[in-house]
Amino acid sequence: MSLINNFPMDGVVTINRVILKPEYTVEDLEERVAELCENVKTYHSETGFVGGFVALNSGAVSNEGSTIGQAVESPMKGKEALIITFWNTFEDHEESHKSETFQPLFQKVLDLCENGNEEIAYEMLWSGAAYDKEQAKAAREAKESHAA
Repeated sequence: MSLINNFPMDGVVTINRVILKPEYTVEDLEERVAELCENVKTYHSETGFVGGFVALNSGAVSNEGSTIGQAVESPMKGKEALIITFWNTFEDHEESHKSETFQPLFQKVLDLCENGNEEIAYEMLWSGAAYDKEQAKAAREAKESHAA
């Protein structure tokens, strides 16, 4: 089972980290990214684009999952966002950036960025969705029956 429907196991994930300039708001980011994402869906759904999402830093820091101290709140709350896209191949992604319709919208997003832009491509190693109730029960029972 894949987390993103139709995403191939050897697909590529790209991640852009956006840090908003102080004079821009999250609403500015949402508007510009929505225009950009609509363009990618419209012009690249048949040429390698599989899906994506944008996540905003909520400020919450997991003290259970962090080993670098016990922070109360991330200083990047409401300033940092990740734009994550899923592609069949890295080459498909690169071609999308060459599109004449993409470049002006991409520049509008870059204008918001305090940190410039570095888009890293990752190879997928694992993805999966949570078990449903019955699958979770069966998995626990199997673990318990085979525990040493």
